[in-house]
Amino acid sequence: TNLAISQAVAHEGFYYAPDPSSQIACSIGGNIAENSGGVHSLKYGMTTNNVLGCEFVLITGEILRIGGKAPETDGYDVMGIITGSEGLLGVVTEVTVRILKKPETARALMVGFAEIEAAGQCVADIIGAGIIPGGMEMMDKNAIHAAEAFVHAGYPLDVEALLIIELDGPKVEVDELIARVEKIALGCGSTSCQISNSEQERLLFWAGRKAAFPAVGRMSPDYLCMDGTIPRGKLPAVLARIRDLSEKYRLRVANVFHAGDGNLHPLILYDANIPEEMDKAKAFGADILRACVEMGGVLT
Repeated sequence: TNLAISQAVAHEGFYYAPDPSSQIACSIGGNIAENSGGVHSLKYGMTTNNVLGCEFVLITGEILRIGGKAPETDGYDVMGIITGSEGLLGVVTEVTVRILKKPETARALMVGFAEIEAAGQCVADIIGAGIIPGGMEMMDKNAIHAAEAFVHAGYPLDVEALLIIELDGPKVEVDELIARVEKIALGCGSTSCQISNSEQERLLFWAGRKAAFPAVGRMSPDYLCMDGTIPRGKLPAVLARIRDLSEKYRLRVANVFHAGDGNLHPLILYDANIPEEMDKAKAFGADILRACVEMGGVLT
């Protein structure tokens, strides 16, 4: 599994950076097939940026060795073709990954906003200031309430949107960046800010976010997860569009985003036992993806 790699090297102070929410269950071979990301992909890249080589079995049974321990190899970027090929070209049977030294310091801020558009603007302003957090995630009110009831991470329940922003590196740099991010958040109208004071607290902040998808099952018997990516500066506009579409289709949405890189995961809540609700959910999802493309984004 993805998490097993980090566990295997933790005693030496290393870890594997891409961390999908499913990391306790997803396989590293599957991560290559899907080019999986995760909450820390903003700073450290996707699977494609963290895999150096693999053993690959073609449909004919031929075994290929591609890449290796060296960061760069001559010729075509065959690993780049395989990563994200969704099993179409063959099966990955062995992987060489890039492991990283754990940062000296990592702390997370949990920032609440009375308006979801303000949280979207804060994301754009942080990146615009030249700050690249280790991770920057956004959850809306529905997702916050579901995750808090499930994990008890101490999320504020009186806000419309929550940003979890992690800063890592040398302690003096992290302290400076926390102060800068706090100031930017206040300028965007933040209503609450909590900063982790221990590793246990930092992990608890993330536990709620990583459990958000299963936690939403507490709110609805079924949900449809969409996946689109937009320019960061368009976040407020897309969030407003999703809210309008929610009213149009009369279906609730729980929004969970990799906000730092503009990757949206709107969860459209519906009940498959009610005739036509699934069709409405699909039409709603298609409209969300159309909105992403209209605003200069892509389907992921």
